[in-house]
Amino acid sequence: MIRQYANGDIDAVMQIWLNTNIQAHEFISSDYWQSNFYVVKEMLPHAEIYVYEDDCAKQIEGFIGLNDNYIEGIFVKKTAQSKGIGKQLLNHAKEIKSTLRLSVYQKNEKAIQFYLREKFSIQSENMDANTGEKEFVMVWKR
Repeated sequence: MIRQYANGDIDAVMQIWLNTNIQAHEFISSDYWQSNFYVVKEMLPHAEIYVYEDDCAKQIEGFIGLNDNYIEGIFVKKTAQSKGIGKQLLNHAKEIKSTLRLSVYQKNEKAIQFYLREKFSIQSENMDANTGEKEFVMVWKR
């Protein structure tokens, strides 16, 4: 089930954010993600967030964070990946937005393939000033 983020979700969402970033970005030091943990935790309640909650266990398995038409990220627990949760979260965003944009690290090939499969196109490339890593800017239009 996909639902809007509630204040009580913060700890589960932040744990997924941290673990998923460390796992998906082995080319970036885990210290980077840990040092940004509290900054993100402060910003999170101000973003448009939708969580995927397992109907039976009532546990959050993943979430998508939006800032207007920009996808800040799609995060799914490692144990719940490759089960269609990321696609469901993305489809939810596509239902409520006519255009979506995002940045993805070029070394994150799994994510790039996912977005290409979901009809995003690479618009440009740039450098993440915080990590020094190259990124693609990708766009989807209805």
